[in-house]
Amino acid sequence: MGIPEKIQAIKDEIHRTQINKATEHHVGLLKAKMAKLRREMEKNKTKGGGKSTEGFDIKRSGDATVVLIGLPSVGKSTLLNRLTNAKSKVAQYQFTTLTVVPGMMEYRGAKIQILDLPGIIEGASSGRGLGRRVLAVARNADLVILLLDVFHPNQAELLKKELREIGIRVDERPPDVVIEKTSTGGIAVNAQVKLKKITENLIKDILRVYDMHNARVIVREDLTDEQLIDVVAGNRTYVESLVVLNKIDLVNQGFINEVKGSIKNDFVPVSADAELNMEALKETIYNKLSFIRIYMRPKNGEPDFKEPMITRNGSTILEVCNKIHRSMKDDFRYAMVWGKSVKFGGQKVGMTHQLLDEDILTIVKR
Repeated sequence: MGIPEKIQAIKDEIHRTQINKATEHHVGLLKAKMAKLRREMEKNKTKGGGKSTEGFDIKRSGDATVVLIGLPSVGKSTLLNRLTNAKSKVAQYQFTTLTVVPGMMEYRGAKIQILDLPGIIEGASSGRGLGRRVLAVARNADLVILLLDVFHPNQAELLKKELREIGIRVDERPPDVVIEKTSTGGIAVNAQVKLKKITENLIKDILRVYDMHNARVIVREDLTDEQLIDVVAGNRTYVESLVVLNKIDLVNQGFINEVKGSIKNDFVPVSADAELNMEALKETIYNKLSFIRIYMRPKNGEPDFKEPMITRNGSTILEVCNKIHRSMKDDFRYAMVWGKSVKFGGQKVGMTHQLLDEDILTIVKR
């Protein structure tokens, strides 16, 4: 029996099993075995020279990268053209875009790269069409826009499901769990919270599925078996999403109010064709990306308040150095900061210091 057949057999067994307290341990182990088999299958494809499941080769640029994901003919290309300087091909038939088309949106001093991806279809994560290559681009994105047709508002869950199947967790955060391999001593679980969704025995057995027989596990939050599998598998990506409802020029406000119940997330209603709500969408994208402004100040000079450096919230001095030039960290001596992230103006800090919005920064080189 090959790996695909083993995976299907486990799926069938999970489907047949009634989930309750008596069976949840068994089902948790089945999920772990299935995740491990999927990882093995992907490794075999890569080693065997099979069809690549990597994403399109796109160079990141700008202050952040946003990808447009949606089914065919939802208006991704038109939206890209409205938001950026791109000229993505637009036509009234499916699969107009067959590769990734990049554009650059400039807004409030930030340069935001937006990528128009080919439309995906149900089953994309299993390889239908260009599905896996398209979805894989989202692994390196800072934000995923889930673009919906106003007449098909329930597609958001389908898009999230396809992303999830290839290991991309939308609007989730990594579980607060630390796993340290040891040479002896078996598996020791230190649960710092009361566990209701998983047992310590299931934690140990899931690790054993992945051939971890000696480890220290620190659990700082109540988590599910699937979250633990994500941590052990180690190939998951976590990204925020923004739901955008397109083609609102074809309906009235009453219709839009009705479809709100079909979309679990908040969404931005737009019409790319009629250029409705484009500014509101740009503002929402900017806010979702959590940008901060850093005013650079030359040594013994004045801060540049006209053109701040745009970076992401939580950025360190090291990340700012890398944005300026990749060799700057090699010449770094110390930095001086004025603003909310320090106790007093002109405080000397190192490369690990985290900056806050509107900090003034001087980098002193050797």
